[in-house]
Amino acid sequence: MRKVYFDHASTTPIHPKVVEAMLPYLKEHFGNPLSLHSFGEGPREAVEEARAKVAALIGVRPDEIYFTASGSEANNMAVKGIALMNRQKGRHLVVSAIEHQSVLNATQTLEKLGFEVTRVPVDKYGLVNPDDVVAAIRDDTTLVSVMHANNEIGTIEPVAEIARAVKEKRKGIYLHTDAVATVGTLPVDVKELGVDLLSLAGNQFYGPKGAGALFIKKGTRLMPLIDGGIQERGRRAGTEDVPAIVGLGVAAELAQENLAERAARLIPLRDRLIERLTTEIDRVYLTGHPALRLPGHVSICVEFIEGESMLLLLNMQGIAASSGSTCTSRALKASHVLMAIGVETALAQGSLVFTLGESNTGEDVDYVAEVLPSIVERLRQMSPLYSKS
Repeated sequence: MRKVYFDHASTTPIHPKVVEAMLPYLKEHFGNPLSLHSFGEGPREAVEEARAKVAALIGVRPDEIYFTASGSEANNMAVKGIALMNRQKGRHLVVSAIEHQSVLNATQTLEKLGFEVTRVPVDKYGLVNPDDVVAAIRDDTTLVSVMHANNEIGTIEPVAEIARAVKEKRKGIYLHTDAVATVGTLPVDVKELGVDLLSLAGNQFYGPKGAGALFIKKGTRLMPLIDGGIQERGRRAGTEDVPAIVGLGVAAELAQENLAERAARLIPLRDRLIERLTTEIDRVYLTGHPALRLPGHVSICVEFIEGESMLLLLNMQGIAASSGSTCTSRALKASHVLMAIGVETALAQGSLVFTLGESNTGEDVDYVAEVLPSIVERLRQMSPLYSKS
């Protein structure tokens, strides 16, 4: 059976060069980077080399990169860390309605601690209006967090414009962006974005799972989430996962070398899949922005049937895809992102997300486009909603 992996937004396959670089730190170079003896020297140097590579990918200083175990941890570290450190200045935060659960759930936790949160709406394409962000700012606002691109519908947000507008409105507000969906996929320059904090994750660009990072602008103070030792300059305690960090560094280096080539390959494949699915299957609707979109991202809603059923039948044909974000697909509830862009609940249940990667081909696209129509037809014939339409 042909195998097609179209679920790169949930995780990417690890690059062979990344695996090769990690292996010595799983075997002979096993020492703790904090150890003063010779066994700690190699791992310590490897961690700092990886830090420099990650910093170079997004255009910042190595000492502004702090390693985490995931993008979700980086988001929590940014949102909770800034809010708690600055709670004497104010207890109000502004986020978009379509943030990743690691941001939204973090703000819900903060609300239980007495903070207030404004969730800014988006338009039908999932775009955040900078004017709406500015209008939400209060005298006690300490943090604005808007993601760089949405992992579920692929829309790329005007983060630089939002950052400029916020800083013109009032100085002293920290700006964070969840760039997990963009770093390693699109060119990301922190200085151009104008943010104070930025989250990323290695498994989104062919690095290992369990390796993420948070950029914290020099001079930004935040409260650590994990107390303990002095690792990561006292901001994130715990013995470093040296193999994962090394892998993240190599993945960042490879991404920097291949960004333009990857995007140039993926955009035509993406557009080809969108064209075929929306024209060859009746009542299929593209979600997200048609142009301001991640290079390999195709998100649709299929009317009258459920995404889970389509995923199971696609899997039987060797096709891996997703329905909504990975973090919500198993919850069997309507996506908060689709609700935010105005998709009706019944239609949102028919969500499908295909995310392409560097190994995918035109043949993969055509295979999916040929298999999905019969699956849709089969499921619709069993749907009482379709028979009444």
